[in-house]
This record gives sequence, C-alpha cells and structure tokens, in this order.
Amino acid sequence: MEELTKRFYRIGDVAEILGIPASTLRYWEKEFTIIKPTRSAKNIRLYTPKDIETIKMIYYLVKEKGLKLDAAQAMIRRNREGVSKRFEVVERLKRVRDQLKAFNKALLEASKAGH
Repeated sequence: MEELTKRFYRIGDVAEILGIPASTLRYWEKEFTIIKPTRSAKNIRLYTPKDIETIKMIYYLVKEKGLKLDAAQAMIRRNREGVSKRFEVVERLKRVRDQLKAFNKALLEASKAGH
C-alpha cells in the first residue's frame, strides 16, 4: 500500500489505494460509525490518512480475517485499541515479508549473474 502523504483523499483515491470498489466504502460508511469522512462544499467525501487507516483496519477484519460486518463492529466496539494494535502488527509483518521477498529475489539474481 502506498504511503499517505496528502491531507485529504477523495473516495475514488481511497478505493484505488485499498483495491476495493467505492460502493464498498459508501456501504461501510453506513455500517461503521467510526468511518466519518468530511464533506466538501460540493458534498464530496474527503478522507484523511487517519480515516484510511481506520478503513484498512475494517478491511483487515472483514476481508482478511473473514468476519461478518456485525462481528467486526462488535470487535471494534469491545476493543478498538487492541484491534488497532493487532492490525498494526500485521501490517508491519506484511512489510517485512515484502522486504524479505525483495531481498531474496535480489540474492537469487546476484547468484545467477555470478555463475
């Protein structure tokens, strides 16, 4: 996932970043009260990086862990901080895995070039 450097992102940008349809974001906004994008004067949803991190956490619970929406909501209500920390650890481990894969690939290419 890309680094979030802008102050606000439109719904299409967020959908692209997360690889999910904008319709899913609109639906989750109705189902999860913790998703609260601000609105522009033209009623365009504007998501902050913090909003996107919240949506990533929901994505993790629903799409990766396979929880139903009501179970994900209950888990967040019961222990949002714990869920958030677990999500952060999983994200960090994914980045480490990706780095290790890249390192392994570079080593394989270097060993092939050396023969």
